[in-house]
Amino acid sequence: MKRIRVLLVDDQALFREGLATLLGLNASVELVGEAEDGEAAIAAAARLRPDVILMDLRMPRLGGVEATRRILAAQPVVRVLVLTTFEEDEEVFAAIRAGAAGYLLKASPSEKLVEAIRAVAAGESVLQPSVTAKLLAEFNRLAGKNERRAVQPLPEPLSGRELGVLQCLCDGLSNKEIAGRLGLAEGTVKNHMTNVLGKLGALDRTQAALRARELGLI
Repeated sequence: MKRIRVLLVDDQALFREGLATLLGLNASVELVGEAEDGEAAIAAAARLRPDVILMDLRMPRLGGVEATRRILAAQPVVRVLVLTTFEEDEEVFAAIRAGAAGYLLKASPSEKLVEAIRAVAAGESVLQPSVTAKLLAEFNRLAGKNERRAVQPLPEPLSGRELGVLQCLCDGLSNKEIAGRLGLAEGTVKNHMTNVLGKLGALDRTQAALRARELGLI
């Protein structure tokens, strides 16, 4: 099995060392490099061509949001997974707008981090439940400023099962976790997820969650 090439970006050397040790214990992940700020991350990404970048947000010289924007402009296939704390809500929203595939709390268990790396590498978006709620609340606040904006109904409504999958998505569950909650095979969940994204006109899970909130589906 091809190992997932990971670039770790964080300005705290001790945090990088600890995370590097944890990732080194997992056979499916290969840590190919580290960077201490956004400028170094851009250079490292161009040189190393990682599959996934673990991106801190608050760093000297250049922060994670702008680094994400520049890296994805040059390498659209790279997947950026933001490592965040509760205090960084605004940066999380900005990182998603810049193209980040997901976000995870730094305090998450190592198993959860590896799952998230695998998910974004496979093309999924990772929604941390605690931060997702704040993201949707922020979207609701912004949408409230423009209540007259008309929302177009879906050309094809979601089935009951697809609505269930959508709710799980908005709860921040991975496909594996959704399968466990709904009693479905993981492959079946992936099929439903594809249908949900298509019907909502969403490119990824984050867009689907926002679109669902906009339409009042959750």
